[in-house]
Amino acid sequence: MPMLEGRGVTRYFGGLAAVINVDFQVEQGEVLGLIGPNGAGKTTLFNLISAALTPRAGSITFKGREITNLKPYQICRMGVARTFQTVKVFSNMSAFNNVLLGASFGRGNRIASTDAAKEAGELLEFVGLAQAEAIPAKDLTLANQKRLEVARALATRPELLLLDEMMEGLNSTEVSRAMELVKSIQRRGITVIMIEHVMKAIMNVCGRIMVLHHGAKIAEGTPQEISSDKTVIEVYFGEHVDAEN
Repeated sequence: MPMLEGRGVTRYFGGLAAVINVDFQVEQGEVLGLIGPNGAGKTTLFNLISAALTPRAGSITFKGREITNLKPYQICRMGVARTFQTVKVFSNMSAFNNVLLGASFGRGNRIASTDAAKEAGELLEFVGLAQAEAIPAKDLTLANQKRLEVARALATRPELLLLDEMMEGLNSTEVSRAMELVKSIQRRGITVIMIEHVMKAIMNVCGRIMVLHHGAKIAEGTPQEISSDKTVIEVYFGEHVDAEN
């Protein structure tokens, strides 16, 4: 049984079809890449999975349970966490307190304050922000704000993590470090779906890739299959993809 599965998932905004009859499945432990041109429906699909939006048609199941009509906090407490295309941190709170919030309130079971604090510190160290725990989130670099958002999501103890353009706006060194972080998350046994335009990351981190275009799924396969797919090249890549760039 797939960890996450969608059947005929559809969402309109007025008369505009944002996601059209999309079928997908995600296996436990994999890193699935989600790519496509701007406006292809990628973030909308994340919003549907995380219950920020409700599908007009279709269904989504997580570990065999229908989640289509649940609330976002219920999805989170079931084990699905996410980050956002535009970083959403509590700007005036310290890095530590941002993560502490996730540990304290983002899961279904209660946790002692001392245990939540311990986990927050461990996760800041895991993402490379141990030395920045007292710094207000607004004073962190973009790369570190993105890492902070990941740490806060991990504090909810997810089984599935949705990463929405984690590497957008980062330089080459920061991208490489972010790629290593995603691999480390996978080694923890956490399944990942990542929306990304940085092809170096998609081709080297993801075991499988799904491609959306105008809200519809047009291709799915390994990085090698996707990078040589004529339709994908025409609508998205424009040329054969070099995994090193």
